[in-house]
Order: sequence, then C-alpha cells, then structure tokens
Amino acid sequence: MAVRPVSPVRLIDPRGHRFGAALSAIILGLALVAGAQILVAVIAVALGTSALFGTRYSVLGRPWPLVRRVLALGPAEPEPEYAPRFAQALGSLGLLLGVALFGAGFTTLGWVPVIGVAALQTLLAVTGYCVGCRLYFLRWWIPSLFDRIARRTTIGT
Repeated sequence: MAVRPVSPVRLIDPRGHRFGAALSAIILGLALVAGAQILVAVIAVALGTSALFGTRYSVLGRPWPLVRRVLALGPAEPEPEYAPRFAQALGSLGLLLGVALFGAGFTTLGWVPVIGVAALQTLLAVTGYCVGCRLYFLRWWIPSLFDRIARRTTIGT
C-alpha cells in the first residue's frame, strides 16, 4: 500500500481573511437592503469555492494584496488556512440554506441565516474573532472530515 505524502499546510495573511469577511458582510448587507437574493447565492458560491479549493481562489480576498501594497502595510504573522476554509464552508452552508428557503418561497425566513452569516462576517472583520475558526479548533469529527476533503481538493499547494 503506497503512502500518499501529506501536502504542507498553506499559510495565509489573516488580514486578508478579515478583509474578505468585511467585503462579504457589506455585500450581504446590500443584498438584504435591496432584497437581492442573487447576491446571497453569489457570496455562497464565492465562500464555497474558497473553502473547497483554497483561499487563494477567494474572490472576496483577491483585492487584499493590492490594498496591502497601497496602504504600505508590513507583513503579518501568517496562519494556516484550514480553519478559515472551514469557517468559509460553514458560512457557505448557511447562505445556501437561505437560498434554499428563498427558492421554497420562504423569503422572510430565508433572510435569517443570511443575517446570521453577515453578523459573523462583521464580527470577524471588526474584531478578528472568527467563530467558525474556533469551531474548527474544537477538533470534533466534522473538522477532521473537512481536513481530509480539503487536502484532496487543494489545487497547487
């Protein structure tokens, strides 16, 4: 039986994760105010793509390197990307629940998980505290399952 080598954990700038959270919270807030359910689906796909394939594929975090250069910010202490990816997977699931409720005709109820995700994204953006990341570190069986899936789907590690 061949042993598959474990790919190294990619390290990320946590400020980029916070920036992406701020951007998604703003977009989700605009979606709520405008009643634009399609924006919820777009953010769900963006978070899901980043969670599944890696944070380097995060559309929401893509502007961060430019912002960092423009503001001449120095380096930050990097962190492993698996906890933020797990948090993004949870956020994506919450938003997909909202989209499913919209599709089933429960529009008002559909906004409840969207508001919850937007609130958690705002908390991360403002304070740096990531609830989904903390859940990841509890090391229950779901994060372990997520790790196995994430290690198989990470592209270009």
